[in-house]
Amino acid sequence: MTNRSKKGMLHNAFDAVVNARARQVSAYVNGALLMLDDDTLKAHGYDRAELRRRPGAVYPF
Repeated sequence: MTNRSKKGMLHNAFDAVVNARARQVSAYVNGALLMLDDDTLKAHGYDRAELRRRPGAVYPF
């Protein structure tokens, strides 16, 4: 009989892949937002300084 409360190896691997992709997406979106001008950022509720403080805020391109 198996213990259903424990996660299996494949489930843990899948979770790791999903979390890594989420971090990549966050970094990409932060970089794209940083390319906008300050007025546009403010109109949509963002602050340039806050975006720069977020992890992965450097746009790779």
